Amino acid sequence: MSEAIIMTASLTADPSLWAILKEDLNCVFQRDPAARSTFEVLATYPGVHALLTHRFSHRLWLSGWRFPARFLSFIGRTLTNVDIHPGAAIGRRFFIDHGACVVVGETAEIGNDVTLYHGVTLGGTSWNKGKRHPTLADGVVVGAGAKILGPINIGARVRVGANSVVVKDVPADRTVVGVPGRIVDTRGGNAYLENGINLDHNVMPDPVAKSISCLIERIETMEKELAELRQEPPPPDHSGQCKTCSAGDLCCEHESMH
Repeated sequence: MSEAIIMTASLTADPSLWAILKEDLNCVFQRDPAARSTFEVLATYPGVHALLTHRFSHRLWLSGWRFPARFLSFIGRTLTNVDIHPGAAIGRRFFIDHGACVVVGETAEIGNDVTLYHGVTLGGTSWNKGKRHPTLADGVVVGAGAKILGPINIGARVRVGANSVVVKDVPADRTVVGVPGRIVDTRGGNAYLENGINLDHNVMPDPVAKSISCLIERIETMEKELAELRQEPPPPDHSGQCKTCSAGDLCCEHESMH
């Protein structure tokens, strides 16, 4: 059975609404060190308000009460600045940190223990009816400002870097950064916390700097090989120096890549 099928099956489980709301509230204290009391979270967290509103509007949507569901969702959006379509299927222990400018489309599917930061969009790329929004498996963390677009699948425990734009499927246990999003890391199971959630979405490699560093190393190797073919003395070692900037000054970018 595929990961997407397993995740979808978990969404169809029907625990009591009160149990789900209680879990949503408790998970805030696990993922936000600024949370101090239940009253403070209930009174001042727009992400929690938006999720509570969605839980009720989604039940109305599934029961066929489409306009009341949309109207309740509209009220929630007006009060929280978080736009979650009532048709979106959201799993348990979902957390929106800060809760500003988050958009979740109608056919989006979100697994358990998913975290979204402010400015995240789970959007569509087509005006056609049917599945047009992404599916996020369990344990996904999406950094601030990231966009995940189209009917794609994001595997379990994937981390999406801030301001990335993801338009293709991502396997489980990967890190994605850039525009368009590129897989830059594969992490093992020992990289996760005890609760299975790694919120270090800010610890991201730089694929551009890595590529340039590889090119510089390749050029230096080719220069040495060419000098040997010409029976010339090997070129001087300019490690940490940049000929373009100046002959003797250190180039900060070159130095940082080595």
